[in-house]
Amino acid sequence: MERRETGQCGEDYAAQYLTEQGWDILDRNWRCNAGELDIVAAPPGVASTVVFCEVKTRRGLGFGPPLEAITDQKMDKLREVALHWLKAHGASARHLRFDGIGVLLGSGGAVKLVHRQGIGA
Repeated sequence: MERRETGQCGEDYAAQYLTEQGWDILDRNWRCNAGELDIVAAPPGVASTVVFCEVKTRRGLGFGPPLEAITDQKMDKLREVALHWLKAHGASARHLRFDGIGVLLGSGGAVKLVHRQGIGA
């Protein structure tokens, strides 16, 4: 599986997980000149909240757990792109949040998903 396919597979698992938890997926793989957002979603029962989810997928732990790949520099970029998304969609959320979703694709089709809310705060 190529790197791009691995990433897409992880994003698919993350979107499925969020949907199963009752979240509304507002956008996936949204791009602008500043960068890309993996998943933009609204959590259940939390009015006027938009959550920007960064998904990191790995096929092993040789480089550490997936969420370790979300650096301070990556968070700065996510914040910048999120502002572009809000402007492009005319969205006015009272609450914004950034979540990280780590997906570990193991052997034999095993999948481990970790959802960390409020990263980079």
